[in-house]
Amino acid sequence: MKSRLCQLLLAGALVASALSVSANELRPLPLTQHGGSWDSGHVQGIAVDRRGGHIYYSFTHLLAKYDFDGKLVGTLTGWTGHLGDLDFNATDGKVYGSLEYKKDEAFYIAVIDVARIDRVGINANDMDVLRTVYLPEVTADYTADVNGDGSFDGDDGRYHDNVAASPDHRYGCSGIDGVSFGPQFGSSDGPQLLTVAYGIYGNTARSDNDHQVLLQYDITDWSRLARPLVESAPHHSGPDMAHGKYFVRTGNTSYGVQNLAYDADQQRWFMGVYQGRKTHFPNYLMFAVDAHAAPVRADLVGVHAQGSGRWEQGQLLPLADAGLKDEATGIRGWNQKADVGLQPVGDGLFYLAENFRKEGKQSATLQLMRWTGDAEQPFVAATAQDQASR
Repeated sequence: MKSRLCQLLLAGALVASALSVSANELRPLPLTQHGGSWDSGHVQGIAVDRRGGHIYYSFTHLLAKYDFDGKLVGTLTGWTGHLGDLDFNATDGKVYGSLEYKKDEAFYIAVIDVARIDRVGINANDMDVLRTVYLPEVTADYTADVNGDGSFDGDDGRYHDNVAASPDHRYGCSGIDGVSFGPQFGSSDGPQLLTVAYGIYGNTARSDNDHQVLLQYDITDWSRLARPLVESAPHHSGPDMAHGKYFVRTGNTSYGVQNLAYDADQQRWFMGVYQGRKTHFPNYLMFAVDAHAAPVRADLVGVHAQGSGRWEQGQLLPLADAGLKDEATGIRGWNQKADVGLQPVGDGLFYLAENFRKEGKQSATLQLMRWTGDAEQPFVAATAQDQASR
């Protein structure tokens, strides 16, 4: 009897062990995927849950959830603001995305309980699926009366069409877009912080908008700060200040870092941008910062310190010593489209998204790519063999 009981217990333990291993295995990645066709804004960013086997797409006013087989699992809607880049947080199983309301001068991180997205047509206002955390640091820079005339120019298009110079918006801040989890700058380990990148107006007549601005946040207590999204009454619940504020001189780009992604394999931060228009810069499409590169307090060239003839100073991060190099400026980067979807998934593999419009609707295709490190062609399409060898 005891022997039979021991056999049953051992069999149960083996089954439990097998299930545990299975649950922790990384699921095979699709080489390509179509992100659907939507009556919404163009795709802004993607997030990938490798263990859960799901891919999330931000289409500005809609979030689409697909499984790795290409099946549409569900959608989330119910906001009029701009939902931008996304990242999946494996610690709490939620997707984090930038969400902005320029007219309300309100900038948030959306925290989305994606496990509850199980059908098409879920409205964020009907279920407590989406909560938001306010970022006062962004609002302060967006609303800054830079020229001190007592008048804020808002989001007036006359000032942001690459012709006229806006007198306001510190660092050319137009809000936020790129988001990614990763270590504190200067390190490749330690707690995972949420990094948020500014949008930067693509204005060719200013000299103080040539840096990318990156904020890092410790989100440990954000469950206490998060609030439901009520568009008629924007809340101001959020951290008093960022964990750190950093600058990367890339030259001006049109609306800053669109997609931000930390690749743990290379220990490198990647920034996908819309191309800039200042002719004295190389205007690359993708830039990178190495995780181990320590920030140094230095001049922010082009940003005048108030009340003095000197440049303002900030925590400056160097660009990675990789990719193409512009000899005139020393700026490095790649001519690689990475502005609407960029996500490392491990083992030197990345997802890159392409956006297109068909029959009046916005669509996206996702391609699994392999990193080559080549300055001219940093990615090539991944193959089934690339998958099998990893």
